[in-house]
Amino acid sequence: IRELLKRAKTESAVHILPIGAVTLGQEGGIITDMKGMAEAGAVGVSEDGKSVMNSQVYREGMKLARENGLVVMAHCEDKNLVNGGVMNAGAKAEELGLPGITNAVEDVIVARDILLAKETGAKLHLCHCSTADSVALTRLGRELGVDVTAEVCPHHFVMSCEEITEDHGRFKMNPPLRGKADVEALKKGLADGTMDCISTDHAPHAPEEKNCSMMQAAFGIVGLETAFALGYTCLVEAGVLSLNRLVELMTTKPAAVLGIGKGCIAEGRTADIAIVDVRESYRIDASAFASKGKNTPFDGMTVKGRVKATIVDGEVVYQG
Repeated sequence: IRELLKRAKTESAVHILPIGAVTLGQEGGIITDMKGMAEAGAVGVSEDGKSVMNSQVYREGMKLARENGLVVMAHCEDKNLVNGGVMNAGAKAEELGLPGITNAVEDVIVARDILLAKETGAKLHLCHCSTADSVALTRLGRELGVDVTAEVCPHHFVMSCEEITEDHGRFKMNPPLRGKADVEALKKGLADGTMDCISTDHAPHAPEEKNCSMMQAAFGIVGLETAFALGYTCLVEAGVLSLNRLVELMTTKPAAVLGIGKGCIAEGRTADIAIVDVRESYRIDASAFASKGKNTPFDGMTVKGRVKATIVDGEVVYQG
């Protein structure tokens, strides 16, 4: 973590906030040195693309995270229920002849993690929620007095599995694109305050990892360069959210989850600012992405709200 922060000062155009693993090597067995990671500058702990399947180990990890002021950031996936699935279970998976991933894969772990956070007093953040029951369980967790927050990614509130046109790796992500009822529940959760943030789950991959069947493709899509425009187009323009609420979900709310003094424009605060023209329409062109990853299901989609400049610490680091 110290090395990452040291390199970030000279190599990164943006701020980097490190997140440590819950278990050594993310192997689910031995809990990491959370005190040391917190002192070195970590803001949270996570197993990233997996869950700690041993509930006893995870409970102890949550206790240590709470003691050291670290947010537990949970990827909720019961690996035993995945059973080789590559997209959302249902009619579209059957039509394409692909094994499905049911909603229970996510929901079972969401419920477990909320109950463990209730028992341990840990601050729990649910990453990239994709199901209607994740929204309902987050709401229930709050009613039970659990310190739980949750996020949604643009791809999960913009596109349903019914809109997958072919068996291609650009549609493969984890969690997968869900059904229309899930999409609507996620939007409602963002609108009514149940869901706290919009995140990207940005996952760049080389072309050969994605230009193939979902059976062989890597999980993940790039999200940074399309996040605001998709949110503005599909939430604000569609009348689901106000512009102020969208901005809050992408700035002040994520900062509050991590407990850091960022996310707002005010005297004495860090000058991290994005300038956006919400009147400008454009077609998403993956070939023009700054990211080395071009893997997106939104290539060619017309959206509104182009980012014109990104300012970090008062310096312009990107200009469109």
